[in-house]
Amino acid sequence: MTLIRWQPSQEMETIRRQMDQLFDGLANANRDERKIGWKPAVELEDTENSLLLRAELPGVEGKDLDVRVSRQAVAIKGEHLDNNQGEQKGSRRTEFRYGRFERVLNLPVAIHNDQLQAEFQNGILTLTMPKVKTAQNRVVKVNVAEPDTKLEGSETEDVWESDKSEPATV
Repeated sequence: MTLIRWQPSQEMETIRRQMDQLFDGLANANRDERKIGWKPAVELEDTENSLLLRAELPGVEGKDLDVRVSRQAVAIKGEHLDNNQGEQKGSRRTEFRYGRFERVLNLPVAIHNDQLQAEFQNGILTLTMPKVKTAQNRVVKVNVAEPDTKLEGSETEDVWESDKSEPATV
């Protein structure tokens, strides 16, 4: 059995370094948040034929939004303006979020970005994005051959009744 001498100064130095890294990370996060302001909350629902994205943008007007959609991602940018910034006497406390915002979401499957539908009502942005046909759930039958031969797959329209999810890729 080997005895190791305890050296508290080394352990304290390790803890100090870890605390420095923690506080540096928090300071950088605050700096990034000041540049952007805030990020809207989003929901992404994957249906059989399309993706449905909902973004919560309370107090934002449609003219202040910039929404860009590619085949693989959605970018939502805009600004929530504070209309009460005039000179007022007294104090004011607010928990509303003002300023610029930006949210970029990578999509799990490719979509037809030229066929999407958008609706902005009551502070909720709803995007309905149809999936590319090849990205829709499909079942691939794998022919398992001898160890020396190559595996081949063929597409089939059958859907497993016991499991509607996509099978694992080989």
